[in-house]
Amino acid sequence: MFKNKIGLIILMLTFSMLLLPLAGSIPAAHAAAQSSKIDAVLVVDVSNSMNSSDKNKIGNEAMKMFIDMLSVQGDKVGIIAYTDRIEREKALLEIKSNTDKQDLKQFIDQLNRGTYTDIAVGVREAVKVLEDGADASHEPMIVVLADGNNALNKKSNRTQAQSDQELNQAVEDAKNKNIPIYTIGLNADGKLNKEALADLSKRTGAKSFETSSADDLPQILSEIFASHLKLNIVPIKSLTGNGSYQDVTVNVPNANVLEANISIMSSKPVDIKLTDPSGHSIPVPSNEVLISKSKSYTLVKMLKPVQGDWKLQVKGADKNKIDINLVFNYDLELALDPIPQKTYKKGDTIDIGAYLMSNGQKLQDNGLYSNMTAVLKVKDLGTGNVTEMPLTNAGDHFKGTYTVADQKAYELTVKAEEKSFYRESDPVTINAKASGGTAVTPSQPEPKDEKPFPIWPVILGVIIVAAIATGGYFILAAVKKANRGFVGQLVVEIRDENTGEKSYPQYKKLKGFKGKFTLHQLLQLAPELKETENIIFIPAKNDHIVLKNQGSSSIEKSGRTLDASRGLELKSSDRITITMSSIDKTIFIEYLV
Repeated sequence: MFKNKIGLIILMLTFSMLLLPLAGSIPAAHAAAQSSKIDAVLVVDVSNSMNSSDKNKIGNEAMKMFIDMLSVQGDKVGIIAYTDRIEREKALLEIKSNTDKQDLKQFIDQLNRGTYTDIAVGVREAVKVLEDGADASHEPMIVVLADGNNALNKKSNRTQAQSDQELNQAVEDAKNKNIPIYTIGLNADGKLNKEALADLSKRTGAKSFETSSADDLPQILSEIFASHLKLNIVPIKSLTGNGSYQDVTVNVPNANVLEANISIMSSKPVDIKLTDPSGHSIPVPSNEVLISKSKSYTLVKMLKPVQGDWKLQVKGADKNKIDINLVFNYDLELALDPIPQKTYKKGDTIDIGAYLMSNGQKLQDNGLYSNMTAVLKVKDLGTGNVTEMPLTNAGDHFKGTYTVADQKAYELTVKAEEKSFYRESDPVTINAKASGGTAVTPSQPEPKDEKPFPIWPVILGVIIVAAIATGGYFILAAVKKANRGFVGQLVVEIRDENTGEKSYPQYKKLKGFKGKFTLHQLLQLAPELKETENIIFIPAKNDHIVLKNQGSSSIEKSGRTLDASRGLELKSSDRITITMSSIDKTIFIEYLV
């Protein structure tokens, strides 16, 4: 094994040296995937306190509307309902049809209230779900719907300090993994802990909202989508129903719109008609237009609508207030031309070029540029201050020249926008710090005239002593290994893949095991999980454990499938996912010390 490690290091060094000639410039930077696929976890407080904070179940309406606003295919969403424990959980489900959305909304309608509240439980589980199951090419996000107040069970011996510590750790984990936590404070009784929820969002770069009325949901959810997917909300006038159809113009600005989400909020049902820019009436619903209705909203989703002015006709009850919001989803991203990777100095100039891309290719429809503006955002990495420099719209790209302002490190980002969307390039860092000077090589002392050291007799003696010691060591190690104990515990959850339901976390202490144990033993020899006999745990140094997979189960860690046949070392807080091959169940394990 030692030889293999040496060989691997040599191979890596050789490979790195071969790559050095290719390291002259930073490759073109790209923003998030243009179709903006989402992996979202909706977290809702279902404790009894919500009977007053959310007596009309606005949280449920918000979650259902969020699901309706997701793309027709490709997005993934999970749902966590918590009190002081996880009451119900729906695993991340990839939406492939409208049936999937209906299943999720039905799950929401079946949620019941519980007794106590611990927001740390819900947030921690949401972060864990995204760590274990998110798609690396998707944009992860968490939306928390709660009043922000805890009500711990005094009999559980759990303190507020422990809850705060767990929540802080979950938020830090989310921040480190670029998972924004949006919060919607439900405030029907005026007891909202606004500051606590706002802090969750602020620390993860997200937004926080509050509401006591379902009327606010379209605006709130539109802002969440707009913020997360780099979109702008297009304002549409509000209406007062008069019992007749009223016309509203919906302008689709270009041919790159994937979806147009029109949310209509009304306390009473509304009827709608839709006419395309050529004057043809479009059936609602149809292959081109989907519609979703709930007790407080109607959502119209136009799929790849043609460019131009559409006519939306809305008929509401007499004197009924009707609010309308519009959010587009685009097939676009912004790419930044390569910037040479070198050390810059004050006064150096850097040519900046950025362009739009669609479906991985440079945008061919240059007409989209006509209504766009762009700026170069320069962030001083020392102070955090950001300055903006306008870029020139060249018709098919944006361009400009940046002059390095000082001997500092800077982060460069291009932002381009028009009224319905914006895009940002990935940031590129340049270094203009002053040189630290030439390294000085320490002087070497003059060699002394000494007699040669009798090295060979010493080496021979060391070999003999080592051989004797080695034999004794292996005998002692074998005895010690068989009696080595474990520390810590494993947190085990089992998900039924047919229903998406997940069991409550089981905390299994390991101090009773010696030498090794199987997962089947840990799960108390459940017959249907016999396959887990082939998953073995062995104690390791530094309070670690080693998992060996001698069966056909699949082992994943951080979303990657691993070969654990020779051993996978786990340290405290490591999480793994075990997918069974013989039954439709998945086991989630977290090691805690």
